[in-house]
This record gives sequence, structure tokens and C-alpha cells, in this order.
Amino acid sequence: MDNQKYFYIETWGCQMNEEDSEKLSGMLKNMGYAKTEEKKKSSIIIFNTCCVRENAELKVYGNLGALKALKEKNSDLIIAVCGCMMQQEGMAEAIIKKYPFVDIIFGTHNAHMFPEYLNRTRQENKSIIEVWDKEKGIVEGLPIDRESNTKAFVTIMYGCNNFCTYCIVPYVRGRERSRTPEEIEKEIMALVDKGYKEVTLLGQNVNSYGKDLVPSLSFANLLKRLNNINGIERIRFMTSHPKDLTDDVIDAVAECSKLCDHIHLPVQSGSSKILKEMNRKYTREEYLNLVNKIKAKIPGVALTTDIIVGFPGETEEDFSETLSLVSEVEYDSAFTFLYSTRKGTPACEFETQVSEEVKRERFNRLVEEVNKACAKKNKEYEGRTVKVLVEGTSKSDDEKLMGRTETSKLVNFAGNKDNIGKIVNVKITKAQTFSLLGEEI
Repeated sequence: MDNQKYFYIETWGCQMNEEDSEKLSGMLKNMGYAKTEEKKKSSIIIFNTCCVRENAELKVYGNLGALKALKEKNSDLIIAVCGCMMQQEGMAEAIIKKYPFVDIIFGTHNAHMFPEYLNRTRQENKSIIEVWDKEKGIVEGLPIDRESNTKAFVTIMYGCNNFCTYCIVPYVRGRERSRTPEEIEKEIMALVDKGYKEVTLLGQNVNSYGKDLVPSLSFANLLKRLNNINGIERIRFMTSHPKDLTDDVIDAVAECSKLCDHIHLPVQSGSSKILKEMNRKYTREEYLNLVNKIKAKIPGVALTTDIIVGFPGETEEDFSETLSLVSEVEYDSAFTFLYSTRKGTPACEFETQVSEEVKRERFNRLVEEVNKACAKKNKEYEGRTVKVLVEGTSKSDDEKLMGRTETSKLVNFAGNKDNIGKIVNVKITKAQTFSLLGEEI
């Protein structure tokens, strides 16, 4: 008989949420639990939620409703809900009212307390709701159960001070707090010891890193320090706010050998009018000037972005400016989103909301323009030999390998499975819209 106890985690949202789930998984494994992909096998089920868009919240409601039958069959099952959605005012109470079988609710600031909440709910046999409305100090040294053996997320800062009018993040993730460079270096060196080749530095706005530290340290200087760590081969970072991407950061990417030639630079809209309404603090012209500067200093750089369609007040003319900007920049890829009303944000109160029908129609046109740019950029790789970090077997073909170039292009290729976790040379034989095909040489 299997006496092993299992847990299941489902994660919605950004890479920071993914890393939070890796920490929850690490804590549970330290307590003797094993991870499973089957809810029915689980003693603990955790939903780590996102609230950036309404669709993410609807998925949580649907999935929670489906757990009722499981809980009725197994009264010992512990159901926990955490993450950004729980930080919203009144949300935890609403969840407990609608789904009284939920055992634990906590937010983004106190995930490290989860083992304690787990023990308390078992001992007291009642629901635990612990959502801290204010961020406290950064908790270091939590165990972490990484999803990959070759690349890892490393959070360098938490929170956001930008308050874009559409965005809920500053309200649920708190003010900007930076980890010390020593803690970041220590984490990366530990990853190197375990054989990791690549790290992605995470923050809602990495360019603001270090402003709150005493003494302060610029993001560019952090990058230079990390570039000197022996054994790490690739360093990425996200996300960069265009208003804060300084020349010294661009120079660091250009000069530091381990920094990947890829910058994720969310534009959100190509219209200066809409950018002002969004409180982005840059114009279309300033953004394009920044792009031109990046391309001049980092030849062959890959630029990716985020774009919102149907922001309140967006006219056909505004949207046309977004399309023309996509065409001009020629992004390597873009995350495109329909504007989603978020209660508690200023844009929620804007009167000129765009209809869902118009949003959808514009969205389809935008995706077409983005795909055209992606296909064109990928075509440039045909016939070239590129360095690929082999991440595993291809999802589309078990006989092939998959990995990413320095510019974050997904490559599926014929190669030696012994090279998983290594960086190899791959000749690109064919470009597709979203990926490249090749063969190891």
C-alpha cells in the first residue's frame, strides 16, 4: 500500500507566480509530500491565482467548483487558494462564502507561512484566512522545487510603483523591494553547483532594481556583477519598463558576454494618446527612439512585447497606430491581450469602454500583424548555425530535441539526447511562424 502523501499545485499567471509555486512545492517536499498531476491522489490541492485579467479569475472559480465532489469523498483533503487574486479587497471572504470547503486562503506576502497554516487547519479543524494587506521584509532561504534542471527563475525584486491605470499588480504585489546582490549571487551560484546553465532575473520592473537598497545599486551594475559568476552561461531578465530602460542597461547587454541579446519591452499601445491614458509615462516617439537605440547598440537583438487591445477610449485611429508600430519595430514575438476591466484600477472608471465585438475584431487584426513580423524575423535564421540550450525532448516529436537560442527562439531539432542540459550548435533548416527547425552539428 502506498503511504506516500501527495500534493497538487495549479498555477495561473506570470513567471513570478510560477516561482512562488516552486517555493510552495519546495516547502511541501521538505515536509515529506510528493508532487502529483492527479487531483484525486492528492492530500493537498493548491490553486495559485492571478488577477491581471478576468479570464484568469473565471478559471479559478470553475476549478474550485469542481473540487466540491472531491472534498465530499475525502474530508481529509486540504484545499488552499493563494496568490494575487486573494489580495483583492473582499475576495478571500467571497471565496469562503461561495466555496466553504476551502481550508486555507493566503496572499502574496505570506506564502512562506503556508506550512504553519497547514498544521493549524489540521489541528483546529477550521478554515484559515491569512491575507496580509502590507508587504513585509523579503524572506530568504526558502526551499524551491524547480520545474527545470537547466534553467531557473531568480526573483531580484518584488512589487511595482508604476500604477499604470489598467493594472492591478501594484495593489496586490505591493511596493518595490529589492533583494540584496549578495543573496541573488548566492542563489545563482547554488544553481551553478546543481548544473543549471541559464537564469532569468524576474521583477515587475527590473529596471527599478536597487533604488531602495542602502547603498543603492543600479540594475546595470547588478547585471555586470552577475556576468562575472563562473559557470552560469546565460542570463535573461524581464520585465523592463520602457521609461526606465537606461543607456547603461543597454550597454550592459551589449558588452556582457552572458547576457542574452533579447529584451522584453512592453509597449501596450502604439498611440501616444492611449499611452498617456494608461499612465505609461512615454510617448510613441520615445518608445521608437528607444527601440532604434537598442537595435543600433545590440545588432541582431530580439525584441518582444506586450500589447493591450481595446483600452477605454481607443479609437480606430489609435489602433491603427498600434498596427503601424508593430510593423515598424518588427517584434520577434508579442503577447497580445484584450483589455480586461479590473475593479479598483482607474481605467475601470473610464467612461468610453470599447465593446467586446470591436475588441475581438481588432485583436484578430493585431495577431495577424504580429504573426507576419514573427514569421519574417524567423525567416532570417534559415541557413544559420546558432547556439541552443537543449531543454529536453520536443513536445511535437519525441524523437527530436527542443531548446532555445540566445534570442529566445524555440528550436526543434534532430540531435543527441545525451546533450540535454548542454549548449550545442544547431543549423536552422526551416523557419516557422512560432519556431525553428534544425539539426545538431
